[in-house]
Amino acid sequence: MILSVSRRTDIPSRYPAWFMERVSAGYVLCRSPYRPSRVSRIPVTPDVVDAIVFWTKDPGPMLPHLDELDGRGFSYYFQLTLTGYGKDVEPGLRDKREILRDAARLGTRLGKRGLVWRYDPIFFTREYTMEWHKKTFSALCKELSGVTDQVTISFLDCYKGTRGSDLSAPKPEEQLEFAAFAAQAGAEYGLRVCACCESPELSRVGVEKAACIDPERVRDIIGAPLRWKPDKGQRKGCGCCASVDVGMYDTCINGCRYCYANHSSALLMRRIAHYRVTSPLLCGELSPFDSVVEKAYASDRMEQTSLF
Repeated sequence: MILSVSRRTDIPSRYPAWFMERVSAGYVLCRSPYRPSRVSRIPVTPDVVDAIVFWTKDPGPMLPHLDELDGRGFSYYFQLTLTGYGKDVEPGLRDKREILRDAARLGTRLGKRGLVWRYDPIFFTREYTMEWHKKTFSALCKELSGVTDQVTISFLDCYKGTRGSDLSAPKPEEQLEFAAFAAQAGAEYGLRVCACCESPELSRVGVEKAACIDPERVRDIIGAPLRWKPDKGQRKGCGCCASVDVGMYDTCINGCRYCYANHSSALLMRRIAHYRVTSPLLCGELSPFDSVVEKAYASDRMEQTSLF
């Protein structure tokens, strides 16, 4: 099993102490986003969890906990979203120079296979123009080329409930132009450039299809292949293998204008008011109306491979 921590909220940045409590306890409880009264009991032990994929915009708060994860025998890698947007777009984040320094520390510690950089989402405004993005992307390629081997790009998708409703997705010709530039800049700095759930047309300019939860990367990190299946619960064109997510929507306090994971400011405030570091649930407690389900989770590691 691969544990996703998390597509739904920034656990490494905002809730690292809670996650480490769950590591100590050996399990986490997670509400279904679609049936909130249905709660899954998910093991967090290295005999079942083949790898953890951390998703974050700021790895700094998680860095002090990596020694414990290593000591307990967990394998993991990070998906780090890092752009050049200012506080007008990403108001809750630390200074990007500080995040960049922690990203370099993380990549140096884990090696290039342990850190995937995401330049995401890409949109254009009067301030954040095509030329601004090209300049910023190239500068970040230079800074991160020594600590990662891949950058994943993705263009803004305007989901229902996205907070930045005044933002719009780039036009197909703009996507192609930036993708061509990104492929060239990435090649200059030795970075594989991939696109997450984007048009196959981008392959014409040298951009590969991304698999954010990537069985090949996991294989390299854990030293063994996996029996894996595609993740059918993701967007069309997703290349990820199946994983189990332990996050909760409407709990991220980064405040990004383009956020798809927070649908209601009022619900966000209610949920974070119920955050307790010792709770098995993120931002909440069990109620008498909840049904706790224990599935048969297991490792998908293949210790031996056949020669025939």
